[in-house]
Amino acid sequence: MTKKDKGAAIETIFSAEEIQERLQALADEIALTRPKNLLVVPILKGSFVFAADLLRALYAAGLAPEVDFLTLSSYRKSQTSSGQVSILRDLDLDVQHRHVILIDDVLDSGRTLAFAKDLIAARGAARIETCVLLDKRATRAVSIEPDYCAFTCPDVFVVGYGMDVGHRYRELPFVGRLVK
Repeated sequence: MTKKDKGAAIETIFSAEEIQERLQALADEIALTRPKNLLVVPILKGSFVFAADLLRALYAAGLAPEVDFLTLSSYRKSQTSSGQVSILRDLDLDVQHRHVILIDDVLDSGRTLAFAKDLIAARGAARIETCVLLDKRATRAVSIEPDYCAFTCPDVFVVGYGMDVGHRYRELPFVGRLVK
């Protein structure tokens, strides 16, 4: 389905309903592992909507994790990764001896998630897992696979559900791609 948003046509790839259904399944899968001393760390900015909905689903699945945020960037205002990851906002909580689940919106090149995982490991986390909304398998620059994944995504630039281009389209309740 294609929707018009302020002049741009956006083709829906994953609907709001599909996303919500998949998030509850992910939360149930995570809850089955019975994580101890759980800290959930969304990587901002793109994962904020996914993380908020996943946290509510984790609560419904019987978990009550602590939450902290990490802001990393390799894109800035571009549609392609710069190849270098920088920390824009660091964690406030200590990760030492904790079970940490890193939440990211898209796993594509893998640089951002690998950087975050290495950072958390260097700080002494007992266990580190990754959970991504979208896995774009075709574009890896580093060897990393998500522990939990909502959807495998075609290798197209996506917007919506927290993801943007030039700070636009984050508010869309679905994942889509801009149609020229």
